[in-house]
Amino acid sequence: MTATDRDRSTLSARWQRGFDWLEAELGGRIVRFERQPRWRPAFDLDLERGGETLPLYWRGDRGTDEGINSVYTLEREGKILQVLERLGLPVPHVHAFCNDPLGVIMDRAPGRPNLATCQDEAERRAARDHYIELLVEMHAADTAPFEAIGLERPTRPDQLGLADLPLWEGQYRKAKRQPEPLVEFATRWVRANVPQGRSEVTFVAGDSGQFLFEAGRVTAIIDLELAYLGDPAADLGALFCRDLSEPFGDLSEAVRLYESLSGRALDPSVVRYHAARFMLVTPMATAHFRADPQPGLDVAQYTSWYLVYAQATLEVIAEAAGVELVAPSLPEPRASRLTPAARSLVASVEEIREGAGDDFRAYQAESALRLAQALERQDSHGAALEADDLADAARLLGTHPTRWSDADRALEELILAAPAERDGELLRFLYRHILRQKAIWQPALREFDGVRLQSLATGS
Repeated sequence: MTATDRDRSTLSARWQRGFDWLEAELGGRIVRFERQPRWRPAFDLDLERGGETLPLYWRGDRGTDEGINSVYTLEREGKILQVLERLGLPVPHVHAFCNDPLGVIMDRAPGRPNLATCQDEAERRAARDHYIELLVEMHAADTAPFEAIGLERPTRPDQLGLADLPLWEGQYRKAKRQPEPLVEFATRWVRANVPQGRSEVTFVAGDSGQFLFEAGRVTAIIDLELAYLGDPAADLGALFCRDLSEPFGDLSEAVRLYESLSGRALDPSVVRYHAARFMLVTPMATAHFRADPQPGLDVAQYTSWYLVYAQATLEVIAEAAGVELVAPSLPEPRASRLTPAARSLVASVEEIREGAGDDFRAYQAESALRLAQALERQDSHGAALEADDLADAARLLGTHPTRWSDADRALEELILAAPAERDGELLRFLYRHILRQKAIWQPALREFDGVRLQSLATGS
């Protein structure tokens, strides 16, 4: 949907107030706005000023009152963008920061995200290689300007290895609602396997691999809210994470190009460690949303993130530990008394989605549809999957829990007390456990359905 200035009545009073503030701040008039159909508030805006039209982007706050938002603020990201712009890197120019509603207002850069949208392999490779060139340039930048805006320089090997994991872990423990055996296992592994002998500190994008491009060239590096000072190998590890949602092609080629351009020989075990560490951040950050979602939260999206990156975390750890993982067999569907109602719910929400009047309403209906589809799968598969999981847990625990909550509590206690020698059997169980949960949500995974983690040994 595209709206004109006269259509602001369709916005909440908060956003009307924000648009009024922006016009006064920049000295112009908003002549067009379009809310992006996504999980966080964001608007494309056209602001008319002095006979010219400024294409702007309002990047809003996630809107959640718990988690990492208190540390990685939008204002912090805006300052990082300003430093990178001064260094000559292609990032959107920041025009203003708004306190209510929270947001950074920046240039709307040309181009599109996601290399999966490339016209052909030649364009995909060209854009990917250009991003690697810019990543090398970012890593070569002087860290002093970033330290001047508050980014802390790690001074100990454990700080360099763990990076910002202590921040995520602190927020995870503060918001934790229920036992999380998988997160606890992965956290213990990451803390026990910090790479040794590392000392180089550079600017790190954090959630690397996010950019806009056109005609095979990067037009803007975006989404730098998780940037910090740390080990440059972390950004290579994070690319394996980004590849699950925005395919990069053969990442071994990207790693070789990075080594050639930077002069750094990357230790695969260090890249693998940072891939596991960064992938763990997602289940850490989303665990409490799954357990106790706030009204208006895109539950299916957050759950998909949790499941896909929890699985990937275990797969990276298993590769590092030389443990073979085997997927469980999944049960056949079974009808229940509620099956007709579950099917009807899915069909009803599909009709609502088809009749949605604008992109954002369609997005909201799509979010509801994903939930309905997961509930339909729970009806047909949930009881059998839970029975299999409880029986599997019983073999590990030596007792037979009758409820999933009792099993999770006992499993977490076991994981926190178990010696490292038991990591293999715990890994294999947790892998089966997460795949059973993922099977319930499979119809709602959307872009994550069928994605596979590239091997960090081969990049394919």
